[in-house]
Amino acid sequence: MKSLTVLSTLFALGAVGVPTRRQSNIDNTMLNFALTLEYLENRFYADGLSQFDDTAFTSAGFPDWVRGRITQIAAHEASHVSYLRSILGSAATAECVYSFPYTDPSSFVALASALEGIGVAAYTGSTQLLTEKSVIMAASSILAVEARHQGWIESAVEHGPGWNTGFETPLDVDQVYTLAASFITSCPSSNPALPVTAFPALSIQQASISAGDTVTLQFNTSIAGPYFAAFFTGLSTIFVSIQHDNSVAVPSGLLGTVFMLVTTSSSSVTDGNTVAGPTVLNFPFLSSVVVPST
Repeated sequence: MKSLTVLSTLFALGAVGVPTRRQSNIDNTMLNFALTLEYLENRFYADGLSQFDDTAFTSAGFPDWVRGRITQIAAHEASHVSYLRSILGSAATAECVYSFPYTDPSSFVALASALEGIGVAAYTGSTQLLTEKSVIMAASSILAVEARHQGWIESAVEHGPGWNTGFETPLDVDQVYTLAASFITSCPSSNPALPVTAFPALSIQQASISAGDTVTLQFNTSIAGPYFAAFFTGLSTIFVSIQHDNSVAVPSGLLGTVFMLVTTSSSSVTDGNTVAGPTVLNFPFLSSVVVPST
């Protein structure tokens, strides 16, 4: 199966009470980080749905119910923005200006799946930093809904698997922000500063890849090597040496959403040894295909 290389990012709520505004500074910081990403998702869906009507979706080959369900997802994302703003009050960050690379309903849906997947990885990785129990509960509720969004898009709409391993993949805040930054063109100068850094960009020369392929990576090589590609899948990280021509052999057996970055370590990934990325890879397979449990 082929993989489309996509850059991407993040939050949803049901019957969960609004936490009181006694949360710690780290909670406020993380909530504003989440709000920054939720603004991005909210704007993505609002702009895409305003650009592509029912006819555009059906002309692109989607059943007539797909756009209606995506409209519901858009409403969820708008409610996440409102919810986070209600918690943060006057401390809430403001919306940035974004640019998204979709050109038609098909690329819009593909990017929606990628953004939801990044959101799941972001919540999985950052919830551990929260301290207030009610905020943790709300974040967990949002995480579950984001995962449902991605699973529905990937399976019902794209006829893919809906999941790949028995564990979600966590990303840290800098890794998530690196993905989000590719869509952010500007932010209000009055926004509170967030303690996040975007790593240099990482891309793949080939437009599509399969597990087991050898591909060429494009990244800034000003940091001294040797370099290794770290592939995040579930709770596992697979390290592969990058050759002098920046080529790397993609591990065989990769399925579904996989995150990859370049590091100078062959055994661990930290912000300090990250050279570039992450980027998002997708190794799709049909929802009817049964694969070995991982």
